[in-house]
Amino acid sequence: MAEDNDQERNYPASARRLEQARERGQVARSRELTAAAVAMAAALALTFAGGGLWSRSAEVFASGLTLDRGAAFDPARMVAAITSQSGAMLTAMAPLLICVLLATLLAPMLMSGWVFSTEAITPDFARLDPRKGLKNLLSTRALGELAKALVKCALLGVIGGGVLWHFRGDIVSLSQVDAMAGTASLAGIATTALYALTGALVLIAALDVPYSLWRHYSSLKMTREELRQEMREMEGDPQQKARVRSVQRSIARKRMMAAVPTASVVVTNPTHYAVALEYRETGMRAPRVVAKGAGVIAQRIREIAAEHDVPRLEAPPLARALFRHAEVGDEIPAALYTVVAQVLAYVYRVQQWRRQGGSMPEAPVDLAVPPGLDPAAEGAQ
Repeated sequence: MAEDNDQERNYPASARRLEQARERGQVARSRELTAAAVAMAAALALTFAGGGLWSRSAEVFASGLTLDRGAAFDPARMVAAITSQSGAMLTAMAPLLICVLLATLLAPMLMSGWVFSTEAITPDFARLDPRKGLKNLLSTRALGELAKALVKCALLGVIGGGVLWHFRGDIVSLSQVDAMAGTASLAGIATTALYALTGALVLIAALDVPYSLWRHYSSLKMTREELRQEMREMEGDPQQKARVRSVQRSIARKRMMAAVPTASVVVTNPTHYAVALEYRETGMRAPRVVAKGAGVIAQRIREIAAEHDVPRLEAPPLARALFRHAEVGDEIPAALYTVVAQVLAYVYRVQQWRRQGGSMPEAPVDLAVPPGLDPAAEGAQ
């Protein structure tokens, strides 16, 4: 039973699986959305530029039907005339063609954005397998597409027939009016029919887009085993991750040790912990921890501090509190401002003694760490 659940695609596609499908060019698409966008673009183009298109087309047809006898019997002049008329007609239809082209290119981006994938155009000879083609032809998806196409054709047929039936009297009367008036009337009927069909296509697209999205995401659903495999791949080899973490710790440790010579004071425990603090009167709001460590690392911090004459102070409660509650690079907790200020005052007296001589200043003793900050005191409680 558990094995069956592992093989069932019951889990939504992960972000990684969606991205991989996108790289293959496998995104949600709706042909109905493109058809509706093209029809809408054509209708709008005819609305705003239809007058110029009709008049220019009439001029081209009139000019094309007007030929002198010499041109009719001269193939070269006939070809030149046809070429000229074709260019003029193409120029007249350019606004309509440009709008349709833009709609064709931009409509798919409404669902999936810009997608460029070479895998989608890579030859796949497996698609030439007739057995696979027949299987796809008789699949549930193909039957669904056929049913959708039949419904669309029926709907468009009904709407188109309704428009023609509504204008049946006007269509019959076209034979009784002059060509220009008849052309204008026919253009109005055609525009109305186009808007009616466009509305139907928009309705079909509104139903097809959610269905296409559902079908796309359903096709990418994952089994439990696929999720586990992806998680293992994303996490990587545990040994490799351990090596990476080891290298990262080594780099961080070297960077931390390089900051010890510039520290203002090193607070020790005296052997278990060592915390190096830095404070400058300009540019720093409060002292910050530049290095800390326990055991061997603490010993190395003390050695570097001794090599560079960095003042050291044995204050076990304070060293433990700083080690527990402050990370490298952070400012010390506000609760320790007072006790650290006493330490810095001692450091200042030591620096004066080194410059001017005299009697060695006494190190502060019994530095009071606020309750709750010393881990040793917490353990004793």
